[in-house]
Amino acid sequence: MPEALSGRLLVATPLLEDGNFRRAVVLVCSHDQTGAFGVILNRPLDELVEAHLPRWAGRSAPPRVLFGGGPVETNRVIALGRRRSEGETPGWAHVAPGIGLLDLGIPPEELAPGVDAIRLFAGYAGWGSGQLEHEIEQDSWFVVDAFPRDVFAAEPRDLWRTVLRRQASPLAIYAMFPEDTALN
Repeated sequence: MPEALSGRLLVATPLLEDGNFRRAVVLVCSHDQTGAFGVILNRPLDELVEAHLPRWAGRSAPPRVLFGGGPVETNRVIALGRRRSEGETPGWAHVAPGIGLLDLGIPPEELAPGVDAIRLFAGYAGWGSGQLEHEIEQDSWFVVDAFPRDVFAAEPRDLWRTVLRRQASPLAIYAMFPEDTALN
C-alpha cells in the first residue's frame, strides 16, 4: 500500500469539478487498505452549533457554526479537537499533531483539561479501497501537510488559497487560479 495519508490535507486541484469537492480542503482522518475518510475544513454552514448541540457551543472555535464535512452521512456529526496538553484525554483519537477526533458521547467538561477548541462537521468524505489513490493519480488532489491552524481557521472560506500559498513552487501558483476560468 502507498503511504498512509492520515493527518494530511487533500486540496482539490482546479481539475476537480465535482460540486461536493470543488476547491475543498479535506483533512484525512483515517486511511488504510480498506479506504479513507476525512472532513472538509472550508465549508462553514449557516447553522449555529448552539442550535444543534448547545452543550458544545462554548467549546467551538469561531466561527461557531457547523461545517459541511462531506456528502456521506450528513446527519452524523464528527468532532475534531485541538489538544491543549499531551496528557491523557478521554474520548480522543489522534489524527495529526495536536488534532484528534472526539467522542461526543463524553461530556464537554471531561474534555476541559485536555482540549481547548473543537470544530463540528455534519457528514464526512469517504473513499473505498484504492479510490482515493486513484483520484490522486488522476490529478484531482494535491496532498500537503496539515497544521492545527488549518482545522481551526478563523476564515475557513479562504483556506483553499491559504494552504496553496504556503506551498513551494510550482504548487503555490495554483492559489491564484481563477474561480471561473471562462472569465480568464
